[in-house]
Amino acid sequence: MQNVTIIATSLNPKSKSQILARQMESHLIADGVECQLFDLRDLNIEMCGTNESWGNEDIAKIAESVKQASHVVFAVPIYCYDVNSAAKNIIELTGRSFTNKVISFLCSAGGGGSYMSVMSFANHLMLDFRSVIVPRFLYTQDSDWSEEGTLDESIQERFELLINDMRMIQVDASLAE
Repeated sequence: MQNVTIIATSLNPKSKSQILARQMESHLIADGVECQLFDLRDLNIEMCGTNESWGNEDIAKIAESVKQASHVVFAVPIYCYDVNSAAKNIIELTGRSFTNKVISFLCSAGGGGSYMSVMSFANHLMLDFRSVIVPRFLYTQDSDWSEEGTLDESIQERFELLINDMRMIQVDASLAE
């Protein structure tokens, strides 16, 4: 795992998935992994389908980072049993850059009932772009967070498990068609 792009898709100023993205970045940097974090709150990205959405400078930066990355991490909030629309929008605007990439997920949800919410998003990446999905997700729910905004210690341990799984899964891009 040489280079990781982290895409934090929540637009909420008090986002827990944004906290997860920054913690992943810290873990990776501490492990000596080069990474680039994109916080969609700081970018100017239109929804797909508008004239402004195509040729967007911020989208070009994300697409280039994903193309250069060996692994991509999506930090997503879960709404109505699915990833947020901003995450889906990134795929619509940069899709081909995800071809043959290893993808993992950091999820923040209100409760435990949505733990499989990323599957339709993962299926889209697998079927359309031959992305390889890390089968371990980091899934958090409200009860995993203290009132001060810190994560339960068991979640910190799961970061390491996810990173270990990411290290085990590599794609040899030279073999891609």
